[in-house]
Amino acid sequence: MTPGHIQAAFEQACRAELEALKPGNVHIHAAGHGMSVEDFIISARVAAPHMAMPGAGVGMRIETAMDATFAAVGKNTNLGILLLCAPLAVAAEQAGSPDDLRAALHEVLAALTRADAAAAFRAIVLASPAGLGAAPQHDVRAVPDVTLLQAMSEAAARDRIAWQYAHDFADVFAIGLPALQRHGAPWNAAGAYLAFLAAFPDSHIARKHSLAVAEAARAAARPLAASFAATTSPEPLKPELAALDAAFKRQNLNPGTSADLTVASLFAKALGSL
Repeated sequence: MTPGHIQAAFEQACRAELEALKPGNVHIHAAGHGMSVEDFIISARVAAPHMAMPGAGVGMRIETAMDATFAAVGKNTNLGILLLCAPLAVAAEQAGSPDDLRAALHEVLAALTRADAAAAFRAIVLASPAGLGAAPQHDVRAVPDVTLLQAMSEAAARDRIAWQYAHDFADVFAIGLPALQRHGAPWNAAGAYLAFLAAFPDSHIARKHSLAVAEAARAAARPLAASFAATTSPEPLKPELAALDAAFKRQNLNPGTSADLTVASLFAKALGSL
């Protein structure tokens, strides 16, 4: 797949996610968390060429895209997105056809290096995501002595983005992509987001608040996720989406990991259709 196709798919995925009413997260339908939708649009635009950089490894794409993001908006708007989309972008470049994306992704993850880890660690330190603390092993502030896959595998039990690296992005392919097939845009992105939120406690909420709070958010989302999955016409569910959105934002709950996985799923879908 050409760099132009990969760049277009990345921007398309980021914009599609912002157009979905995602309870507790940033979107065009309601303000929240003091963050601007425009910052996310700018971030997608400046990061896209780095995601599609020909021949670049996963770590370089993550680091240079994060550098570009900070230069443009001065804040972390997309760390999780970059961590998830960089391996998919490299896989798309290397795949013989869109049908080969998942197999190519497995090879990309297996080939990750210490240099990839060092670059990704620098991006994480720059982004300084909420709840980032010191880790007993493979701390991002230290020079890595393991590959990026090994570091992510060690963190997989506490971080669902890291879990994707250790499990060949199983959530994207088993939860995200099927959910995206059920409805047309923008409802498909909202449905995928709810499916992720209902499937496991959101890592961003758990890191910022606690696992118990993340589990409570998961329980609150489950009935709506089930309703979404059961209907072919989700428009009547919009008031419930808006109500849950307001409730989460009153509690300062932002299911950011579920949103990042939604972008990754939209990206994988777009890569498969270009």
